[in-house]
Amino acid sequence: MDKIKLLQSRRRALMDAGKGIRKDIEAVIDSESFVELSTFSFSKSEFYDDDAQGEGVVTGFATVNGYPFYVVAQNAAVLSGGIGKANSKKIVKCLESAEKNHTPVIYFLSSLGVRYGEGVSALEGISELILTVARLKGSIEQYLVVNGEVYGQIAMLAGLCDFNFFIDKKSVLAANSPLVIGAADNLNLKKEQVGAASALKNAQLATFAVKDLAEVKAKITAVCDLISERVSDCEELNVSLPALNKSASAEELLKVFDKDSVIELGSSYVPEVKCVLGRIGGIAVAASIFDAKGGVKLDAQIVRKLKDFAEFVCCRDIPYVTFVNTLGIKESVSVNDSLVLKELGEYINMLDCMTSPRISVISGKAIGLGYTVFASKSMGYDFTYAFANAQVALFDSVQGAEIEFEKVKKIDKSKMASRYSSENADPINAAHDGYIDDVIEPAFVRQYLIASLQMAIN
Repeated sequence: MDKIKLLQSRRRALMDAGKGIRKDIEAVIDSESFVELSTFSFSKSEFYDDDAQGEGVVTGFATVNGYPFYVVAQNAAVLSGGIGKANSKKIVKCLESAEKNHTPVIYFLSSLGVRYGEGVSALEGISELILTVARLKGSIEQYLVVNGEVYGQIAMLAGLCDFNFFIDKKSVLAANSPLVIGAADNLNLKKEQVGAASALKNAQLATFAVKDLAEVKAKITAVCDLISERVSDCEELNVSLPALNKSASAEELLKVFDKDSVIELGSSYVPEVKCVLGRIGGIAVAASIFDAKGGVKLDAQIVRKLKDFAEFVCCRDIPYVTFVNTLGIKESVSVNDSLVLKELGEYINMLDCMTSPRISVISGKAIGLGYTVFASKSMGYDFTYAFANAQVALFDSVQGAEIEFEKVKKIDKSKMASRYSSENADPINAAHDGYIDDVIEPAFVRQYLIASLQMAIN
């Protein structure tokens, strides 16, 4: 028997079974950089009466614009990308290597669920896989590409990875089959109406909605550049932004960042707050920007987005800037009977765990809890600045104070009107008490941030 020819024959069979997924891998990694691992793993499926070539998953390591990655790619052409015990073991083996070498992972997922013929053995395998992915969270970056249809328990990975990519007209993610989900609600829905990025706004899973795999590669490279090179050269240090004097909208505040450096996460959901990575004066930063005219009123979804972002920032030790424009928690029965307070508690816990510099810029309103959580010195912010036209107060208006104290008969409403007038909400009053480091002209906020960041990181 000619072992060389046999090897060549076996390899051809593997390449034929996985040519589609290997093409997808090549679209993201550097050319000819992929080194496959556990290539000839395969088992026989008694239920499907078919071989699971390569266990239906391609694993290995490669580079993306020179950055090293481990790669896990589910092959939908083999048993519909089904997850089984051996399949999960192969993935776990790859992830253990990633953990040992402290190297990020890219997942390409396309799977219709577990391999039913394996019964509980498949569940044991996927349990080990999910636990391993959870263990890596916070220690190495995990990027997940929803590379087709992803149904069942494997969808759990999207809840554990740092960055999830949904590809336009291709990605569908659901905890169960979309048909089952639609039928349970007596709805006739297309799969995209159940699990596309646009259908998962409340789930907050689509970190990036992209057009194709080329955009996936570009986003991964941009994030890696930021995380690996915390300080880079920047020639435009002394730039003023006069438009901010007229409007402190999110659109204008984004101009505080170095040109072409902004990476927005989760732009397809919770538009009231923007979570971005970028550079200010060449220094890598993370920033939250409240984006609503008149100030954002918080609910559980808004705080959840902030909390998840803060967790990533905390784990990566990136300086954190918050542009504050919020009036606290929304006055609503449904919001009151929600997870908003628990989410806020967890967000505060994330803030307390941060060791990186934290800067608060009150760009609009910091009212009540909006000030307490997002601007208070006692909350641990290293620097707190306020725009000259910002508002800092216990209540948003005289009327708000009157409603709060309407049952208190001894309250002098004329004194209350004076205390909570718009003039008294002038941030200079908080600065007098030492709670705000400086009240600044909005146009010069970039210079203040650069100086503060340089001081903090040194």
